Amino acid sequence: MTKPAKLQTIGADFYYGPRHALRDITMDIPACAITAVIGPSGCGKSTLLRIFNRANDLIPGARVEGEILLDGENIYGKNMDVTLLRKRVGMVFQKPNVFPLSIYDNLVMGPRSHGVKGRAALDEIAQRSLAAVALWDEVKDILHKPAQNLQAGEQQRLCIARALAVEPEVILMDESCSALDPESTMKIEELMLELAKQYTILIVTHNMEQALRVSDMSAFLMIDDKGVGGLVEYGPTAELFANPSDKRTEDYITGRFG
Repeated sequence: MTKPAKLQTIGADFYYGPRHALRDITMDIPACAITAVIGPSGCGKSTLLRIFNRANDLIPGARVEGEILLDGENIYGKNMDVTLLRKRVGMVFQKPNVFPLSIYDNLVMGPRSHGVKGRAALDEIAQRSLAAVALWDEVKDILHKPAQNLQAGEQQRLCIARALAVEPEVILMDESCSALDPESTMKIEELMLELAKQYTILIVTHNMEQALRVSDMSAFLMIDDKGVGGLVEYGPTAELFANPSDKRTEDYITGRFG
């Protein structure tokens, strides 16, 4: 059975001031699945990812045309609460970006900002979030130690736990394994597969093997002769890798360019 779309882009264009970065992106992103965004450097993968939580709003001159929908609602509509949107659509970055606080305070900062005050409630959120990323047993006795003391792979799992602490519906992961060693990468991939049972996950990755291992759907982006990123092909990952419909997709996933 086909999963319903959690996110949709309809004729989406994106501009950094006068520079046209993405052109005419139309795709349905299924709920409770992993969608990989692949393509050569500079084709707009991270720009596309950031459209979904309006992170690009922070860049002067950035603008979106077309429609970006979350559960059928235009997230760029005038009635959209951007703070609430970013609670619903969490983000994990390329390098672990733990705050210079304790492990515990990293986890409860988001819930506190959304009005959760009781210590018992915050303790429960911290434990639940850490358990979800298989980190609770490792850190339960050092919750009030600096998060920066953790190893890189543990820090990245903490960042994912921090995103989960505010109970999002969508998790955006921008090259979230590229700074990690193979063992930590494997743990994050296993975590992605487990989280996709409950959350809609979008990942940007340069690692074709990773896209094939973890994603249900893949979107291949490429720059045209005017330097604008566009969607070349989008479909189930297994089909796209085994039988791409566009020669450019085949060339990219087989390493002939990019």
